[in-house]
Amino acid sequence: MKFIFLLILFFANSVKAEKQEIILSSTTSTQNSGLYDYILPMFTQDTGILVKVVAVGTGQAIRIARNGDADALLVHHRPSEDLFMKENFGTYRYDIMYNDFVLIGPKNTNATFKNLADFFIEAGKFGTFRFISRGDDSGTHKKEIELWNAFTYRNPSGEWYIEIGSGMGAALNMASATNSYTLSDRGTWLSFKNKGDLEIKWAGDLIMQNPYGLILVNPDVFPHIKSTQAKIFANWLISSKGQKAIGDFKVDGKQLFCPNADKTNTKSLLACPAN
Repeated sequence: MKFIFLLILFFANSVKAEKQEIILSSTTSTQNSGLYDYILPMFTQDTGILVKVVAVGTGQAIRIARNGDADALLVHHRPSEDLFMKENFGTYRYDIMYNDFVLIGPKNTNATFKNLADFFIEAGKFGTFRFISRGDDSGTHKKEIELWNAFTYRNPSGEWYIEIGSGMGAALNMASATNSYTLSDRGTWLSFKNKGDLEIKWAGDLIMQNPYGLILVNPDVFPHIKSTQAKIFANWLISSKGQKAIGDFKVDGKQLFCPNADKTNTKSLLACPAN
């Protein structure tokens, strides 16, 4: 009888512990930047809820949530997020934060271009610049393809264009090793340690904006998900404390993400992050 009681107590505690953990399907850019290591302990301390982050590319993160294997989704490709909502997999989307994409390239080069469009046209039509693409269906990869299509009206191809099917760190490492160009989110670039001879070659255009959204997975579609705890997480992220934590996160004194849950915040993308 004592054994049975202990067994019941064990399972009761297991269920209780399970209810205090949520799965967040998210991106490598946020995970690798160190943001989650900084803000999630604060959230857990305030609420007692642990957040398990599954960090992959945006496309895969959305597929995980679409399969009901996550309680919440935090990614950075608005068209994909809107489609997720339209298909009823999510109940609500929250603006959480943003930064921007930056064009990275070698410092020591004679190559010149007048603006962002000039770069993509020269590279896309003439193969002037060797380019390393993540090629992994991530938010950064999706943005890169949008830029090629916007400026050249076609997808890139040729020996100068190298798809690696891997994350941002690997793309930056290959760009550094081969004196090539690549597109990066600013957060990953600032936290990247192996910059070598790379530098930001272009930044600041509004087309390079990079907003991040949090979506709650729909419990009507997936009754097993922890919608109550996920909602608590969303409310904390958009609260003044959560937003301050995001804005306070820095690497080497530089701000990586700008909180934007406050719809009255009219600060320009170009002014934040001012690094």
